[in-house]
Amino acid sequence: MCKQARRFVKRRVFIRYRYAYAKSEGTLVSTPAIPFNIGNTAFMLICASLVMLMTPGLAFFYGGLVQRKNVLTIMIQSFMSLGWTTVIWYAFGYSESFGPDWHGIIGDPTHYAFLKGITLQTMFTGNDAGIPLVVHVAYQMMFAIITPALITGAFANRVTFKAYFLFLTGWLVFVYFPFVHMLWSPDGILAKWGALDFAGGIVVHASAGFAALASVLYIGRRHVVDNTPHSVPLIALGTGLLWFGWYGFNAGSELRVDPVTATAFLNTDIAASFAAVTWFLVEWARGRQPKFVGLLTGAVAGLATITPAAGYVSPSTAVVFGVCSGVICYLGVALKNRQGWDDALDVWGVHGVGGFLGIILLGIFASTAWNPNGANGLLFGGVGFFGKQFVAALVCSAWAFIFTYAMLWLINRITPAKVDPLAEERGLDVELHGEEAYPVSA
Repeated sequence: MCKQARRFVKRRVFIRYRYAYAKSEGTLVSTPAIPFNIGNTAFMLICASLVMLMTPGLAFFYGGLVQRKNVLTIMIQSFMSLGWTTVIWYAFGYSESFGPDWHGIIGDPTHYAFLKGITLQTMFTGNDAGIPLVVHVAYQMMFAIITPALITGAFANRVTFKAYFLFLTGWLVFVYFPFVHMLWSPDGILAKWGALDFAGGIVVHASAGFAALASVLYIGRRHVVDNTPHSVPLIALGTGLLWFGWYGFNAGSELRVDPVTATAFLNTDIAASFAAVTWFLVEWARGRQPKFVGLLTGAVAGLATITPAAGYVSPSTAVVFGVCSGVICYLGVALKNRQGWDDALDVWGVHGVGGFLGIILLGIFASTAWNPNGANGLLFGGVGFFGKQFVAALVCSAWAFIFTYAMLWLINRITPAKVDPLAEERGLDVELHGEEAYPVSA
């Protein structure tokens, strides 16, 4: 047998079987393995990269919305999540999210601690996509990074960095990781119950949105309220990066390449586009001027709303998601303004309302014709499924709100959560970080 043929045979044997040393018996045993799939693995690595890009995109989006004197403060919060969340995820976050189950609520934090036991040959067993487990670790880590960063827009311009650092840590451990386990781990209580969340309507957007509302109510209003964006081009750049990265966010959540992946990709763009135009037209009709920021905000609202349903509904249904999102999220922001809630960057109105709305609409429009592994919604006889979606969204949103409020109360006992009025007037970039985005000398 020639050298090339021997290499081919060895590779096929390696792909079909992996060997594990059975310590209890002291013998070498072979166990069938999921075949390694080059295409799916490459696709998931690209999707992980796209989702990672969303966090800098969010930093630009929020950075453009705040005043010149607070640009670096809001941006460092996103980039801090990029770094610190990775450390926590490596240490125990992935294990808490996807480790062996504890009462359907959380995983064993020690099982995969510091990626213990994960080797080059360890395959992801959640499906037969043939991706290494390290790829799943990386992909899900990007979701963990951006979720708490979303909340920062609510308390922009008035939170100390020490308080934010404690908040970031506690929120991941007690809100995000449990939600991931409950909905995306096969042993999770909500997953077993039958609730669905394709890419993060509950896990990411509703949880972050209602946590944002709790933070606004606890911390209170800014002493200097100025909602005039300092750079609309930065907002446009951030929106473009978010929209681009969202294809990896939604399409990648299928964890393989198949027709559902392509549908989720298309649904993402359709919902975002229809929501952007709807928000734009509603705001134009009410204000008599076409607003670029409104168009951009509507797109993000549509992206948040389609997220839980991207792989469970048809492209025609994605149009409904987009239009409903453009109207209802706009009204959510209007309600916030009437109530006097100082959600500086409309996190609750866009992500909280959008994520919750997407879960409810999924309960209505889901169809197994578009995903055999999904469910049928209310329109197709799935009354029970609709009820499960509503209860799951309600319970998780309530937990995110209550825990966030209580955690901020505790943090405020350890270190002041809110900056003093003088620091707010001077700008947090200089007061907290000693840096300026736009130095006068420049």
